[in-house]
Amino acid sequence: MKIRLAVGAFGLTAMGIGLTILLTDPYVRDPIDVAQWLAGAVLLHDGALVPLVLAIGAALRGPRWLRGPLRGGLIAAGCLTAVALPALVGPGTPAGNPTVLPLDYGRNWLIALGAVAAATAVVAAVSAVRARHTSRREAAGPGD
Repeated sequence: MKIRLAVGAFGLTAMGIGLTILLTDPYVRDPIDVAQWLAGAVLLHDGALVPLVLAIGAALRGPRWLRGPLRGGLIAAGCLTAVALPALVGPGTPAGNPTVLPLDYGRNWLIALGAVAAATAVVAAVSAVRARHTSRREAAGPGD
């Protein structure tokens, strides 16, 4: 219970700091635009990303040692996509300021998804080895 309270207090403190920065930072010209963007991000996350990830995760079949890593990789890929989405579907580089979106975000997003897939494959392989080791030990019996 103490940890839950500490995490909750930390979250409230972080929200307070964020709100203070939002309202006092001279670079934030219109806090309402930021609030609208934040509301859109919450709607995208809770209305589209989470149901999609949960539905696909629930539909996964196969050995138990494989489902966990696949679901974890799917969650990571979904979050990565949600974060990258504004840069991926944005209007591109604004005229007169090429430094606003200077990178190839589509390529970098694909590279990051590849890293998530590679990490998922490594975790799945380790899980497979552990599952095989556990099943051999159980098949040998307690006295062997």
